[in-house]
Amino acid sequence: MFSKILIANRGEIALRVLRACREMGIRTVAVHSTADADAMHVRLADEAVCIGPPAARESYLNVAAILSAATITGAEAIHPGYGFLSENADFAETVEAHGLAFIGPTAEHIRTMGDKITAKTTMEALGVPLVPGSDGELANIDEAREVAARVGYPVLIKAAAGGGGRGMKVAHSEGELAEAWSVARTEALAAFGNDAVYLEKYLDRPRHIELQILGDMYGNVVHFGERDCSLQRRHQKLLEEAGSPVLSVEERDAIGATATAALSKMGYRNAGTLEFLYQDGQFCFIEMNTRLQVEHPVTEMVSDVDLVREQIRIAAGEKLGYGQSDITFSGHAIECRINAEDPDTFIPCPGTVDVFHAPGGLGVRVDSALYSGYRVPPFYDSMIAKLIVHAPTRAAAIARMQRALDEIVVEGVKTVIPLHRRILADPEFQRGDYTIHWLENFTARNT
Repeated sequence: MFSKILIANRGEIALRVLRACREMGIRTVAVHSTADADAMHVRLADEAVCIGPPAARESYLNVAAILSAATITGAEAIHPGYGFLSENADFAETVEAHGLAFIGPTAEHIRTMGDKITAKTTMEALGVPLVPGSDGELANIDEAREVAARVGYPVLIKAAAGGGGRGMKVAHSEGELAEAWSVARTEALAAFGNDAVYLEKYLDRPRHIELQILGDMYGNVVHFGERDCSLQRRHQKLLEEAGSPVLSVEERDAIGATATAALSKMGYRNAGTLEFLYQDGQFCFIEMNTRLQVEHPVTEMVSDVDLVREQIRIAAGEKLGYGQSDITFSGHAIECRINAEDPDTFIPCPGTVDVFHAPGGLGVRVDSALYSGYRVPPFYDSMIAKLIVHAPTRAAAIARMQRALDEIVVEGVKTVIPLHRRILADPEFQRGDYTIHWLENFTARNT
């Protein structure tokens, strides 16, 4: 087992990794920008190294500075968290080339799954169902028209190297296709330096269902059930549940068996999440995230497994030590992302948190790096906390989340807490009657 791990991230995820290390008796190294000198992960780590100015490209994306920090502190492994360099294959490769362990998948698998076209063709070859669409990158608008005519409108033009909703445009008819094609390619080039796009059938009322998996270095792969991440705005998740209100145990077991068999054939190791669109009883693979997810706590709550601890064990060469039949699920969990944003316009609201009070009680968890007096910097993601609850049933989890949302206090900056209260009180949400389009319609009705 490692004796010292460098955490190449910030905020709540840096604290999350730090806590797992502390419980395992592993010393930690925090890296930080000058803007994060007073951050909680810096205060609590065994050692801290400043790696640059506030801009992420000069600090949290500065590979040379991160590797230098690992070298001078004697770290044996690097945990990338999520975001920043977590899905950068070159970074993973460089870390291992310097004799350090990368706590995540292999560079090869990160690279394969990082390109959505390659990911789809790989998964299709391994027996995972896909959304109907083009076989790969579209060469020109004429090819896009041919594929769209075959699968039927509406269609979705998507960036091959995309993420976060960038480089995605819907065309409801042939008359809209040329503009969607042009805008998607322009956005993709600006965001990812790659204007390659492909085409999929646009599903009008799908759920976003994802499956958490872990694989070790010895071919053992298991899943930890599904998360329903359908509550999204502009493809950005806001609230997640485990399990999904619409899946049966049989459906979960079936897609789980398909996914684990595919990743076992790949030789996949460490944590990963397969994302699907689910409609009319059918699963369609859309992408895979080769890292820990923001919403991993809901899976931990229903499975009682520390996924970060498992990541570290796997990277250290240990076997999983259990099979699929050993994993059981209990109750229901919900996560609300608390962003420092205007709850109506979603405009980021950085600033000083004058007062922070975390809710508590049975089945309540808060993952956050906030404290009273903390200044939320304008340079990074606006998520400042994750509020997670667990209860025996979904109805009880909703009631517990409503109580926790009433207890939490964040003063000094605007947050989306009022929006979460409205969502939890809505009868459609309480029935589990929502799709990936529901939240945008809901906010339009309630603002």
